[in-house]
Amino acid sequence: MTQQTDIAGHRRTAQGLRGRAPLGLGAIAGLGLIAVLSAAALAGVPQISGAVLGVGGLAGVGLVLLSLLRRGAEAGAAPAAAPAPGPETEVQVPAARERDIADGTAAALTARIEELESAQSHAEHLLSRLIGFAPLGIVLSDSAGTVLRANANAGQMAGLKAAPVGGRFVDLFAESDRAAAQEQLDLIIAGEQRQKPVELKLAGPAERVALLYGGFVDDDDRGERLAAFYLIDATDQRSLEAQFAQGQKMQAVGQLAGGVAHDFNNLLTAMIGFADLLLMRHPPGDPSYTDIVHIKQNANRAAALVRQLLAFSRRQTLRPKILNLTDVLTDISDLLRRLIGEHINLRIVHERDLGLVKADQGQIEQVVTNLVVNARDAMTAGGTVTIETRNLSQAAPRQVGDETMSAGEYVEIEVTDTGHGISEEHLEKIFEPFFTTKAIGHGTGLGLATVYGIVRQTGGFVEVESRQGEGTSFRIILPQVRVDPAAGEGALARRAAVDLTGSGTVLLVEDEDAVRLFAARALRNKGYTVVEAESGEIALEIIKERNAEIDLMISDVVMPNMDGPTLIRHARELRADIRAIFISGYAEEAFRRSLGDDLGDVDFLPKPFSLKQLAAKVKEQLER
Repeated sequence: MTQQTDIAGHRRTAQGLRGRAPLGLGAIAGLGLIAVLSAAALAGVPQISGAVLGVGGLAGVGLVLLSLLRRGAEAGAAPAAAPAPGPETEVQVPAARERDIADGTAAALTARIEELESAQSHAEHLLSRLIGFAPLGIVLSDSAGTVLRANANAGQMAGLKAAPVGGRFVDLFAESDRAAAQEQLDLIIAGEQRQKPVELKLAGPAERVALLYGGFVDDDDRGERLAAFYLIDATDQRSLEAQFAQGQKMQAVGQLAGGVAHDFNNLLTAMIGFADLLLMRHPPGDPSYTDIVHIKQNANRAAALVRQLLAFSRRQTLRPKILNLTDVLTDISDLLRRLIGEHINLRIVHERDLGLVKADQGQIEQVVTNLVVNARDAMTAGGTVTIETRNLSQAAPRQVGDETMSAGEYVEIEVTDTGHGISEEHLEKIFEPFFTTKAIGHGTGLGLATVYGIVRQTGGFVEVESRQGEGTSFRIILPQVRVDPAAGEGALARRAAVDLTGSGTVLLVEDEDAVRLFAARALRNKGYTVVEAESGEIALEIIKERNAEIDLMISDVVMPNMDGPTLIRHARELRADIRAIFISGYAEEAFRRSLGDDLGDVDFLPKPFSLKQLAAKVKEQLER
């Protein structure tokens, strides 16, 4: 390789960098040469003009100096003088080296240049590895859209096993976004630097999106303009944004539900209550019995929906009680059959002498309903959903997912379908909030997450098995509870179920006419004397007149002018030992936070309530 060839190669590099930096700086350590060069400094060398920068520029500086020095050696004198000194022009050669240079010891410079070129090659290798390990995709494309260079990450983002060198740039993206990718390529080749990223869907089986940045690079060797692209995977970011938006939506739903819960639960209390009164006159076998039961079941379903919204938005505490799962599933069997439709069969199989569990009945119903709805959606062509209950005896601890299930007695609910199954890839994510494989608008990704949350909060476990093309089985495992037949909650429940009648005078304070009418009739049917008041002020006047007669006061929490807590405080100023029950469509936790310690002993009955629940709560208070 001749000196002229070397200089020509560096000339191209220098020309490419000229104008992008105001000053070129190079250094050759060990030879005692320091050069600060600009266009003026290079003007003395006909073959090169412009500034030299960077690692590769060091070799260029060496060639410039070599050319300058050789010209001086050929003339038998000191190196050629630089142009007049200025802020951008300075070439310094220490005096200690002038004699050696003048004697033609340029071979040392040539060797040093080779060392610098080797260092440059090494630096390029390191740079190539750095690009390869970069956590983003990097692609260099020609004007025709052919990928000239790319790192492996660019291929992996598009579902490829290797870097897409030689392929088409637009093929890195989903077919729906390839036209947009081609438009970006055309704009950059035309000379536009893209300052704002463009979001495009990537190719490959996984639905991923990337932010595409780009800019042009003029390649003097090829004599054309190239397009450099940077792809940043934005899938997780978009997922988090969607989760945040969904979370805000659910928070808004919770606030809305909390705001309307009072009025809505008043309506449901009246519907459920009057249905109970009708059932007292229309026993099983009556032509109207089934219709009344359906009215009550759907009213209970609406009430459960409000509770679920409140519970999901953390505005209501779960209310566990002793349950027989056979009875729970029997109550919702008709509802489940309507949900799955006529093209799917529903089988419910119960084990005899099924153990009892302690859980919130509405939430357990929601768990089963969510699983059955998911099973229905997995069997678009029809099939069978089987719900089985059984006792489970665990002799030794075992691992269930990330949790350890201790030895003991459990009750299991298994929901099995004959649908298309769940892939291994999705099986690990099904309990993640907002994860769904359903089409947009057909699922929120909250169903199974809610199932998991309710079961774990109840102290239970969830297991799932699935085979693609065969179906899926979910097992809900709940701790079994033992109830003393002679005492405790079970005994109270049995006494209440057998005899809910009583005696005494109850002051009922409720501003909603329908709720007050139902509650008064229900309590009178159970043997109580009921005094009605439609406001706190009227109730206070009644207490003043009939203080000694009142055995129990039942009051709504939110009423015009005088609310329930204020009423009870005034009533206890007149009689300190008066017993009271709050009834409200709002969550208990929400209003108890606003109560003082003086009302901590007041009981609470959430709306909507049934006739049996009201009678049981009143009898419980009066028998204390």
